[in-house]
Parts: sequence; structure tokens; C-alpha cells
Amino acid sequence: MLHLITGGSGSGKSAYAEEQVLLSGDEKRIYIATMIPYGEDGRQRVERHRKLRQQKRFETLECYTDLLHLSVPEGAVVLLECMSNLVANEVFEPEGAHEKTVQAVTAGVEKLGGRAKQLFIVTNEVFSDGISYDPETTRYLSYLGEVNREIARMADRVTEVVYGIPVQIKPGGQMKL
Repeated sequence: MLHLITGGSGSGKSAYAEEQVLLSGDEKRIYIATMIPYGEDGRQRVERHRKLRQQKRFETLECYTDLLHLSVPEGAVVLLECMSNLVANEVFEPEGAHEKTVQAVTAGVEKLGGRAKQLFIVTNEVFSDGISYDPETTRYLSYLGEVNREIARMADRVTEVVYGIPVQIKPGGQMKL
């Protein structure tokens, strides 16, 4: 089962995703962290979140690029947080996939979906601001949009969290890989 969860900044999507994982049963819980902790503030934020997740029995795996080669236990419940960071890393980091970002990320999601009992993916709604960006940022947004559309197509469920309220966009159905 693949569940894509989206929403704007501060919408409550991450809390909703974690709640869904906790409701999914007692299987092994894997948290795939994609944010590169730049600077002391970033490291402190990561450490604070890791401690919070530990109380919820998450095992944290860091994956900044190359999702396809990440190994997760068969049958685990997996939360990938978040797709926006992963795509940015693939686009901008030296070891990233660059122009092959969409293919690299979606192949990784397909592999995870085949191993996980349940896969929850958090992404950001960043396409509603109407602002014109520089070409590099526009390329990143284009790749993120393609990745989000492809994952939504594969997903059993798609939920948008608006002001803490989950709105089902694509309820139920079969996972299409």
C-alpha cells in the first residue's frame, strides 16, 4: 500500500503521516530522512526529531540521494520524509541524479513499494504561489511536479492536509507500479 501525503508548509502533513504509521500496526517502522543537516541549527533539528521518532519506535535511515540503493526490511512500514528534500538533493548535490532525477526517484519509490508492507511518502505543495523563479529553481519545481504526479499515479491513496485537516484526494484502490 502506497499513501502519498501532501500539503503546504506547516499544514500538519508530517504529523498526519506519522499518525497513519502508528495506526498501521506493530510492524517494524522505518523513517527515511532526506534532509541534509546543514550547520549547527540543522544538526540540532535532526537530533530533536530523531529523539521524538525514537519514542514512536521508528528506526531512522538517512537517504539524501540514490533511493534505489537504500535497503529496507521486507514487510516494514516505511515513512519517507520528505520528497521535496530528496528531489532537491538529487538536482543540486554533486552526487545527485541531476537531469535523471525523475527516473531515479520514481525507480527508488517502486523498489520501496515492493518491499514495504506500507509506504507513506510526504511531499510539499509548492506550486500555488504564482511566483516566477530563476531557471535552476524552475527546473527543480518541474522535477518535483513530475515526481509527485508519478507517485500519485502509483499510489493507492493520496491525501492533502489543509490546516491540519486530511482531505482524501484518491481514496483506496490498487497500487499500480
